[in-house]
Amino acid sequence: MLSLLLAALSGGLVGLFLAVFGGGGSVLAAPLLLYLVGVRDPHVAIGTSAAGVAVNAAVGLAGHARAGRVKWPCALVFGAAGLAGSVAGSTLAKRVDGHSLLLWFALAMAAIALSMFRKPGSEGDPAVVLDRRLVLRLAPVGLATGFAAGFFGIGGGFLIVPGLMLAAGMTLANAQASSLLSVALFGAATSANYAVSGMVDWPIVGAMVAGGGLGTVAGLPVARALGQRAAFGRKLFAGLILVVAAYVAWRATRPS
Repeated sequence: MLSLLLAALSGGLVGLFLAVFGGGGSVLAAPLLLYLVGVRDPHVAIGTSAAGVAVNAAVGLAGHARAGRVKWPCALVFGAAGLAGSVAGSTLAKRVDGHSLLLWFALAMAAIALSMFRKPGSEGDPAVVLDRRLVLRLAPVGLATGFAAGFFGIGGGFLIVPGLMLAAGMTLANAQASSLLSVALFGAATSANYAVSGMVDWPIVGAMVAGGGLGTVAGLPVARALGQRAAFGRKLFAGLILVVAAYVAWRATRPS
């Protein structure tokens, strides 16, 4: 019972940060299951968190869609291209030692976080429209990001927001909202792949989903407030990733 309550709390935190920061909020899921809930196997934590985050992301996506922040054409091209990558990435990850996987995950998180502290050359175009040029940019970036999301677990979703900003030139607020479609798709594909190998704890998934709904409701007003402060939101987003990366790396390198 205690594990399920902690899983619900974890889901609430993930749902809140997903609503506020988009795909990057999912970096918390696997570490929370490992270090708060007490899941012992990193692979089970990744497979389980992917399932819970996929549902929470879908709930958050609905809220952002009602507010008109989702750039659907760009999000659909990016997400569709990344589905194949997420299956390939998660298949490879199941063959990698769990602690090594977490260490690579932490290093990649830190690199992305540090790059996001740099001020972007442009705040992005809030009226971005999908055309052939953007399709040719979004598809390969989506494929690569999907592979990373599958390999690192849904924590790879921290790549989706900068990937959308880089490929489509959209604003941070639009990228955060649009990223939730990819988080949901990549998470569903990753969790299904892990479930085939028996690496998903379904009662914990249920608890995460229950808590995540409350967290998402709490996070949407915060997301609206930060929508007008893109630079501040970007720094918070990067800081969150960097702190979690440092902790995951520290735990992954400790003797068992």
